[in-house]
Amino acid sequence: MGKEYSVQEALKLAIKGEKDSIDFYRKAATVTKNERARKVFDLLANEEVGHLKAFFDHYKGGDFGDITAYMAQPVDTKNPTYMALVKAIDEETHEQKALEIALKEEKACIDQYTVLAKDIIDPLVKGIFQQVIKETEKHLALIEEEYRHVMTMVHESDQDTYVRE
Repeated sequence: MGKEYSVQEALKLAIKGEKDSIDFYRKAATVTKNERARKVFDLLANEEVGHLKAFFDHYKGGDFGDITAYMAQPVDTKNPTYMALVKAIDEETHEQKALEIALKEEKACIDQYTVLAKDIIDPLVKGIFQQVIKETEKHLALIEEEYRHVMTMVHESDQDTYVRE
């Protein structure tokens, strides 16, 4: 027997996840030196804003306030993905490190939402998670493509570290 998630619980999870992703991608865009990678991060952040708005349109809870106020909230600096990016920046990361973090995060989101969707009984809620999974898979493919592009520009002394892992 599956776990029953209400539509509002699923939307609340999705809204928080989307906000965290927006914050991550915006920060990654500001620290990326490669123009193409920066555009990818900006695109991903903007797509996440669209997802957040779509979820917000159906969310009935009041704990986030209105969407403008919620989007203006400071970054959740305790978010593990964001913390990993900040640590990598402190180590003078390049775009490949930010992309590696993004790859791990997108894969983790797919895994998490897949597990949640498997146990959801309500077809509407299940559909919400399945849509998030599809969008996240598209993000993963885009990040993988950009990662391959960036890795072709890596100095050959670093290729064993990044390409052949």
